[in-house]
Amino acid sequence: MFSNAISARLARNNIHYGWVMLGVTFFTMLTTACALGAPGVLMPALEKEFHWTAAEISGALAIRLLLFGVIAPFAASLMIRYGIRRVVSLALAFIASGLIASLFVGQVWQLVLFWGIMVGCGAGMTAIVLGATVANRWFTEKRGLVIGILTASNATGQLAFLPIIAQLSESAGWRTALVMVCGLLAVALTLVLLLVRERPADLGLLPFGEREGMVAAPPAMARPVEILRDAAKTRTFWILFGTFFICGASTNGLIQTHFVSMCGDFGLAAVAAASVLAMMGLFDFVGTIGSGWLSDRFDARWLLFWYYGLRGLSLLYLPHLTFTVFGLSPFAVFYGLDWIATVPPTIKLTAEKFGRERASVVFGWIFCGHQLGAAGIAYTAGLIRTTTGSYIPAFLIGGSLCLIAAFAVLLIIRPRAQAVPAAAAG
Repeated sequence: MFSNAISARLARNNIHYGWVMLGVTFFTMLTTACALGAPGVLMPALEKEFHWTAAEISGALAIRLLLFGVIAPFAASLMIRYGIRRVVSLALAFIASGLIASLFVGQVWQLVLFWGIMVGCGAGMTAIVLGATVANRWFTEKRGLVIGILTASNATGQLAFLPIIAQLSESAGWRTALVMVCGLLAVALTLVLLLVRERPADLGLLPFGEREGMVAAPPAMARPVEILRDAAKTRTFWILFGTFFICGASTNGLIQTHFVSMCGDFGLAAVAAASVLAMMGLFDFVGTIGSGWLSDRFDARWLLFWYYGLRGLSLLYLPHLTFTVFGLSPFAVFYGLDWIATVPPTIKLTAEKFGRERASVVFGWIFCGHQLGAAGIAYTAGLIRTTTGSYIPAFLIGGSLCLIAAFAVLLIIRPRAQAVPAAAAG
């Protein structure tokens, strides 16, 4: 196979194939995140063309975010049973089909079906659990850094392409912007088919940093509901689930979905507002990788305390800023550094409690909480905007929830050992 030849050539230069897996996974998650984030910036164009309300469009986008999370734990199990390449290839094809079909929408129910259900399900199969699965299978050393990089690709993909999408939407129509996203998905599908392998053993390798004689945990079977039942008996699971619920509400559900529309209420054009979001995406890349590095060295609970606390304060202060690109830049830098910085320490705490192989499925359920929060606030903020004419109450609610999450994470009791065998978890 093509990947065998590349692995052999890299081995001669003392380079592990895990870095190729990192690169392909990074681009795949970047692209699917772009597809997931695109509808948020296209909301004003849909309101203008079809005269739909913010609440109607938000309902479709909420379903997309909800399925993005609900599918995640099952996707982790499907990757264990059927393989990463098959699951991710199917997901990319499903997302592209939903976007292509949405080019012909004329009614809200079609938006729900194509943007909500099809894009949501496809993106859920390539969500953050894909990054966690690749990191846990292919890396023993530098796992926190790898998780940080892959997590950054998810948030950066949802934000960094938004100015291009907004510009295309204004100059050539929102359908042209979606065609561009479909082209990126086609490139990602090609890379997955050519380069993705399931485990290092398929190439005669050990995970990066692992030595001969180290005992690897046996693969978890595809039992997401059973694994959830065991995990749900622990306090750690519910604290991580609840705080990640708030994480999703304050990022994907609130800022990603409604920030452009909120800026429009204050007179800032969609392209300019999308540029502010893109700035967040760039700084998120730095912040999340840095968070991965910090997670390898410091107590994950205190990292989460500071991440949630500072995020809450920034949301509470946002309505007092001047809504220009310059006036919002400090918020974009600060919020961007904190956007998905919560993921590496959350994954670390999950792996410590539930073991390496089970961690991807358990984190899938925790990520489901993330998207439940995102879906809830995405719809609620749209409803608040429709009924009151302002997004400000929704942003104040989001900031207050983050402060609650900051103190909740300190209630987690870490196990004495760095990793708990799967049989002992619970």
